[in-house]
Amino acid sequence: MSDPGLMVASQYRPLPERPSEIDGGGVLRLAMLPDCARFVLRIAPADMAAAGQVFGLALPEAIGAVAEADGRLALKLGPDEWRLHAAESDGAEIAARFAAELGTTPHSLVDISHREIGIEVSGTAALDVLTALCPLDLAARPVGSGTRTVFDRVEAVVLRQAENQFRLEVWQSFAPFLYSLLEIVGQEVEAGL
Repeated sequence: MSDPGLMVASQYRPLPERPSEIDGGGVLRLAMLPDCARFVLRIAPADMAAAGQVFGLALPEAIGAVAEADGRLALKLGPDEWRLHAAESDGAEIAARFAAELGTTPHSLVDISHREIGIEVSGTAALDVLTALCPLDLAARPVGSGTRTVFDRVEAVVLRQAENQFRLEVWQSFAPFLYSLLEIVGQEVEAGL
């Protein structure tokens, strides 16, 4: 018999289900993204083509590059490190395929699906709001790229999906703090502060 007070990690959603909109006219929109399967893959670059075949998407070769197709996403974070995203329902199959097809190839595939949450930051003020909290020059990052960084004191992965659209991947425990900061800075930007 399960404990009714026990909360399963995948059900924990610390952010509001409805998006926050500053001005409502496209200035800033913050929204919680749907859950997905998330993995950290570490594998030798010589074996990345095989890993891409198993994942169902060719892994990008350049650090910071993003590849996307058929609901799957791969971001290269380091010389031998990738972040992989897929539909939540595909998580178990992906893990099983890596174990079966790359079982003798040295690699590490860690499921971080329950650890992180995705936040969409979009609108004409998105870059200004993110820049106020991040030491990196996000304006210099091209669309279709990503990196690991910090926003205030919160570690996150940021993907630039369009000119004025970003995806932040942050630990669930830090998400409410970061979301609140984004709302506050958004209001300050709108007020011209």
